[in-house]
Amino acid sequence: MSEKPDFYALLGIFRDATQEEIKRAYFEAAQRLHPDKNQAPGETEIFLDVQQAYEVLSVPKRRAEYDASLPAENEATSPIVHRALYSRQSLVHLDETQLVYALLEWKPRLNEDQVVSPPLNVCLVLDHSTSMKGDNMDMVKAAAIHLLRGLRQQDVLGIVTFSDRAEVLIPASIRLDKRKMETKIRMILPSGGTEIFQGLEAGVKEVRRHIDPERVNHVILLTDGHTYGDEQACLDLAAEAAEQGIGISGLGIGSDWNDVFLDELAARTGGSSKYISEPRDIQRLLEEEFEQLTKVFAKKATLEFKCGPGVELQYAFRLQPDSGPLSLESPMPLGSILQDVPLSALLEFSIQPSAAQNGAVRLLEGALQVSIPSQPLPVPPLRVRLSRLVTETASPEPPPRAIIRALSNLNLYRMQEKAQADAEAGKYKDASRRLQHLATHLLSHGEQALARTVLLEAENLQRMQSFSGDGRKSIKYGTRALLLPAGKGHTS
Repeated sequence: MSEKPDFYALLGIFRDATQEEIKRAYFEAAQRLHPDKNQAPGETEIFLDVQQAYEVLSVPKRRAEYDASLPAENEATSPIVHRALYSRQSLVHLDETQLVYALLEWKPRLNEDQVVSPPLNVCLVLDHSTSMKGDNMDMVKAAAIHLLRGLRQQDVLGIVTFSDRAEVLIPASIRLDKRKMETKIRMILPSGGTEIFQGLEAGVKEVRRHIDPERVNHVILLTDGHTYGDEQACLDLAAEAAEQGIGISGLGIGSDWNDVFLDELAARTGGSSKYISEPRDIQRLLEEEFEQLTKVFAKKATLEFKCGPGVELQYAFRLQPDSGPLSLESPMPLGSILQDVPLSALLEFSIQPSAAQNGAVRLLEGALQVSIPSQPLPVPPLRVRLSRLVTETASPEPPPRAIIRALSNLNLYRMQEKAQADAEAGKYKDASRRLQHLATHLLSHGEQALARTVLLEAENLQRMQSFSGDGRKSIKYGTRALLLPAGKGHTS
């Protein structure tokens, strides 16, 4: 085994990286580790090692000599374990389009009890518009106070309130006067309209004040209403936050908030949105969100990929730790890998006849990039290669049980998606028929309460030619929750 440092690992790149990729990785590492910006113990030495890595790898002759001294590449040393399961053992030589599903899973190589919980840098962004008056506001204040009291010494917390303007109620800080802060929270009064961008911008600014790669940097947005006219500004801000390593999660209360917008907002950063149907559930779901952040092993998980010729990625859905739709574009933000729950995603590929001629079909080739808060050095990317052999006859071997279960539950979620699309297109009878079909499947899964809600909405569609706000969200997030790890359910 060579005693020389692994310069590729220092820069977080593959051994076949281009000169442009080496240069970009060096500048990113140098900015993060430069002594003028980072004086953490030991990191000056790491900065010098990174400089040496660039000096060697940026010169082709020196790089070739260095490469010759390296041992064989071994992914067994990666801190992340990768697994892929497929819906079929092989593709068949056919003159028609074929579908194949891949279930991808990443988890820590270390055992849960060996992983250090990272410190948090979190800002709560709380809607206090007039519509929050009553139980919603009371429960939000109680939940915020409860989280404040349970804060760890190493955690940074800030609180922003917003309506049609934003106020930094509690500036982000490590050492808070908790009694004084509780008084401030209790004095929040509902007023004004809902302009999410105002609150989100202030919340992101608070997180930026203490942003640190060794912390989990996150904004939790809680709202009960629509925002009007500033949606694109919010999405642009989320994209900027994602580039800086700041995640965004959304909690929507009641029936009036825009779930499509909140889904997209959170997805831009690899975050998630959740539905709170009753005020009594606010504290539990906010606590769950906080607890999940303390269990982050790796953050900013991003899949950079390219599909093979004649192959199209048609659908992508994260199953856990939080379920939700994923972008079909590269790079694909995936969110976080937790200490105790794998990050898993289900991808649907469409393969054209021209691709399934002979040999093997390359479905996807790419790399998973992550950042591990407990490790100051960049984490080398993990290769992701998905392919299937082409055979003359279909394999009789059934798919793995894990992918059958995932596909079965995801099918329920997609049925409600199609029903909503039919309703939006004015095809109310088709939408109602799909919901009735969905209810039958839910009953077979033992989901009686959700099946009743679905049947009521099917009747409502025929009678009123529209979904009810609560019913639509209950069905959407109820079927989505079926994909969550055991013990995490929906509120309905």
